[in-house]
Amino acid sequence: MHENETADRVKGMSREELLELPAAVDLETGNRALGLGRSKGYELAKRGQYPCKVLRLGNAYRVVTADLLALLGLAA
Repeated sequence: MHENETADRVKGMSREELLELPAAVDLETGNRALGLGRSKGYELAKRGQYPCKVLRLGNAYRVVTADLLALLGLAA
C-alpha cells in the first residue's frame, strides 16, 4: 500500500463509540461510522442518496443516529 493510500483511508468507529452517539450527528461522524470519505458522504447527502436518514438544517447536514445504528445492525 502506498503512503497516500494509507493517509486517505477512513478510520471507522467501534461498537462502543457508535452506541454512545447523540440523537443526531454531523455528516462527518456519519461518514466515519459508515466508512465513507468526506467527498462521497457529502455527494450522497446532496443527492438524497445517503444510506440512512439525513436532516438538512440550514447549510448543515445531520444524520439520525437511530437510522444509522439500524443500518449497522446495532439498533436497540
